[in-house]
Amino acid sequence: MTSAVVFQIQSFLVYALMVFGISKRKKRRIHVPTMITVLTWDVLLILQIELNRGAVEKAVKALINPIILNIHVSLAVSCVVFYVLLIYTGRKLLKGDNTYRLRHRIFGWTAFTLRTLTLITSFFAVAK
Repeated sequence: MTSAVVFQIQSFLVYALMVFGISKRKKRRIHVPTMITVLTWDVLLILQIELNRGAVEKAVKALINPIILNIHVSLAVSCVVFYVLLIYTGRKLLKGDNTYRLRHRIFGWTAFTLRTLTLITSFFAVAK
């Protein structure tokens, strides 16, 4: 099994776990640990890809990369930015500050959309 297949399987599992975590958003005791696992695993997956493929070195060659790879990298980086925003607003919510609820929801659905697009583009970005 190639590293690309291993990464794709992990990516799908992260996504499936994300869908599960979102479906449990009303049950904080399930939602919070599930989403912490999702965010951690997804960032670790990015690190694995970097260590295995030198993804950052490839990403900085944006002018010579296929456009789908540039789109994929942009989506993945944007997703991580939204993960940071989700962690910030989620911690505020856990402390009882409900003024962050709407922002957390918007950031969450945006991150989910970006992660969906990242998963889809990953199939095309790794295709030879």
